[in-house]
Amino acid sequence: MPHVESTPAFNGPPPQDAWHAEFQRLLPQWESLRDLTKVIIPISISRVNQFDAARLDVEMSAMLKEQLVKVFSLMKPGLLFQYEPELDAFLEFLIWRFSIWVDKPTPGNALMNLRYRDERAAPITGKEVRTGLEGPGLSVSQKIFYCISFVGGQYAWSRLQSFSAFRRWGDSEQRPLARRAWGLVQNAEGLYRAASFFNLLLFLHGGRYKTIVERILKARLIYGSPNMNRAVSFEYMNRQLVWNEFSEMLLLLLPLLNSSSVKKFLLPFSKDKSAGSSGDEADCPICRSSPSIPFIALPCQHRYCYYCLRTRCSATSSYRCTRCNEVVVAIQRQGSI
Repeated sequence: MPHVESTPAFNGPPPQDAWHAEFQRLLPQWESLRDLTKVIIPISISRVNQFDAARLDVEMSAMLKEQLVKVFSLMKPGLLFQYEPELDAFLEFLIWRFSIWVDKPTPGNALMNLRYRDERAAPITGKEVRTGLEGPGLSVSQKIFYCISFVGGQYAWSRLQSFSAFRRWGDSEQRPLARRAWGLVQNAEGLYRAASFFNLLLFLHGGRYKTIVERILKARLIYGSPNMNRAVSFEYMNRQLVWNEFSEMLLLLLPLLNSSSVKKFLLPFSKDKSAGSSGDEADCPICRSSPSIPFIALPCQHRYCYYCLRTRCSATSSYRCTRCNEVVVAIQRQGSI
């Protein structure tokens, strides 16, 4: 007879101690996997891209400023020079208003596929972190403080430097208060430069917060999307072309509006009212200087420089006197018969 082995009979589920022993064996592995899901995925943002983005923003502001200066080139010389800090602050405010304030990247950041993220609110749970680029943008308080520190801080510092240089705080030996204020300004500038250099070293080491303002606000630049589009975008080039066309149109319209009647209408609202004062009758009303070759306009008998009056009469067939708004029919050298 063939030998048949007997199998043990199934007496029910395994004992409870076996289930408990298996659970205790797998518990450390499960806890280790759970801890791994809470670790933030490390990401490395190119430092060169962040520097290039800042440089592109500076170039964008410079291009806008250049076009705006061209528009007002036919006005009084040096008019925009005294308001240059205000002009720079206005352009920086426009860039901030239409980029950071509305949760959009600046032109330089957009070209480098970068955006600002609030590092304080970065996700830390595994279900929310997939690429390491998740996280909300800047909060309202961060945006406002960014505008105050970046736009307002640069404007206040520029105005303080120009005011101290105009008042000659550093040269006033008889005024110890001004001399002390000049020393405080120099010390503040040196301290800021030292802090910026130390922040640069930290940025080169860790790759975060290229400026002091970003480090204080915990506003980190990260990639906008995991896969950067390598196609060339002409969006900002189109905007630049539109701005150029707009400035060219203003350059065409301003000479047409630069008439003596408009000047006469705006004269009461201007600060420079020397053209109508009796104390400057001897000066040329065009160049505001004493005429080297004095000529008079007929029939009003007002005195001009020869070159100023001659060029105006040659450019306009019916040129009107700047002082009295009367048509100049002829010019004559002063003192001639």
